[in-house]
Amino acid sequence: MSVKENTKLQPKPYNVKYITEPSQAQIRELALKFTPAIMKTAYGNINKLSKNKARMAKYTYIIAPESEKNNYSGNVIDPDKAKKLIERQKAYLEAQGELIEINGYYGIGDTAQPIQWLYDKETANIAGMQQVLSFPRSFVETPEQLKRPFDPRYRLVMTSGIDAPGMPGNQAILVDLKNWTTYVIWPDYFGESKKGALRMLNEYIYRQGGLVLHAGAKKVKIGDKLLTMGIMGLSGTGKTTTTFGKQGDLAQPIQDDMIMLWPDGSCTITENGCFAKTYGLTRESEPTIYDGTTHPDAWVENVFPNPDGTFDFSKVRLTPQDVARLRDMLIASGAPPENVDLFISGKVKIDDVVDEYDIPQDGWDFCVWTQNGRSIIPMKAIKDAASFENIPPVKSLGILNRDEGSDAAMPGIVHFPTYELAAGYFMLGETSKTSAAGKERGKTRSPFTQPFFPSPYGLQAKRFSELASKLQGLETWLMNTGYIGGDQIDEKEGNAIKIKIPHSSAMLEAMLSKRIKWKKDPDFGYEIVDVDASENQELLKKVPKEILNPVIFYKQKGREDQYREWVNKIKKEREEFLSKFGVDKKIMDAVMNR
Repeated sequence: MSVKENTKLQPKPYNVKYITEPSQAQIRELALKFTPAIMKTAYGNINKLSKNKARMAKYTYIIAPESEKNNYSGNVIDPDKAKKLIERQKAYLEAQGELIEINGYYGIGDTAQPIQWLYDKETANIAGMQQVLSFPRSFVETPEQLKRPFDPRYRLVMTSGIDAPGMPGNQAILVDLKNWTTYVIWPDYFGESKKGALRMLNEYIYRQGGLVLHAGAKKVKIGDKLLTMGIMGLSGTGKTTTTFGKQGDLAQPIQDDMIMLWPDGSCTITENGCFAKTYGLTRESEPTIYDGTTHPDAWVENVFPNPDGTFDFSKVRLTPQDVARLRDMLIASGAPPENVDLFISGKVKIDDVVDEYDIPQDGWDFCVWTQNGRSIIPMKAIKDAASFENIPPVKSLGILNRDEGSDAAMPGIVHFPTYELAAGYFMLGETSKTSAAGKERGKTRSPFTQPFFPSPYGLQAKRFSELASKLQGLETWLMNTGYIGGDQIDEKEGNAIKIKIPHSSAMLEAMLSKRIKWKKDPDFGYEIVDVDASENQELLKKVPKEILNPVIFYKQKGREDQYREWVNKIKKEREEFLSKFGVDKKIMDAVMNR
């Protein structure tokens, strides 16, 4: 596919008054006046309760004929049908008469990508969040360029004040890759704005010979060596936590969510901040994210507000009193009024509509506070963040798997001896479904943890193999950030082990410092920590041997047969999954340990 290098977007596509590049203070005023289900908190910042609590891939469509469906990884929508929805959105915007215009860049320097975001006033809070995450023109352009009108490569138009009739969920995210424009109709969740631009970025960079990785990145110093570590992971696997954790003599976050790998093997950044998960947040465990989330300038989404306006980051089940206090916000964000009132009155009890895993029945989601609370934190507010200039070469690249369930048997840390094996596991993108994926539970797979890659997913493994050969000395790995042998209920009963943040940090520290003696796993061919080796005794003081080698846990519990069943089952599933994408035989053989 050829890149339309000279595609020009019409600078002002709508006949409206443009509120161009408002200040953060101006956007706050607009949000408090026009954005539904929003409140000012005790910290002085803004908290929004959104209708969707996560990004909705099932409502995302590439504009293309059905005959071209195989050219894309997700849904397609007929161009004529899309055109009617886009015209409906345009008519709505022009009837409103005003929209908010944010102009900025993903990345800096020669690889910076210019983007224009347009919002209706109901999504003013999202305009504020996006402005924080993008690099301003002044970071990228010369004084002469700043005098000229902004010339974007991509555009995103977002309107939450109008629906998409006839579409599933009455909403639609329409991706026009011919004109590098995404139209978001109805959602008010920030992730649709953020990922809408990043999805187009994925396609553009791939066409340039590079690859965008859904990965955080940090600069790490081990002895006298400086390197960049990339951490891939689906939402909820601990990517941000790992990116901001400290290992070695120095660890400075560079990027929270996406990095660009180029044909020459270099790595560049995308965003000027992070979109951090807040569930379970404490100042002790994650001080940077905690302080950023409670800062007066923060934009916050779906964090539970206490009666005094402070945050409860661990709220799960709501009481009738909680629901009564937040009734208007809950209804404004989509909760059925009749169900809300039945719950407040006590006619419906929480155990009637919520299971033991705190998963609510349809129509009763408001009874359980989402664990996908988020905050936007600018990189300038992050203590000890690395400079965006002179980013060291990528020498360490891993993937996070938040494993849970009775067959949660991924070791705490795994080392890949070959790039073929690494490419296979990156292609699998395994984890357990998290709060960011809604109410669904169980295992899931997403190639390269990239639900934002528009082209066929199998292309990523081939491109990674091409680029990895240029990243000399690259070490690849996988880390389990979930459980061994069960889930949170099993852990309480002593039938599972939770892998905690200090365990993860200790494992990464030992790996980066070359203080792990590895041994080959006989079933899978990757390398695991040799718990019997004297060289690993320091690590074993910090991390239980059952985490490092889960078969030990299963033997201790008399569940070795279950472990063997898992080995056979997961091998079969992995082979079937990789076969769907036409993965190279060398990669397939490596994963199957043949």
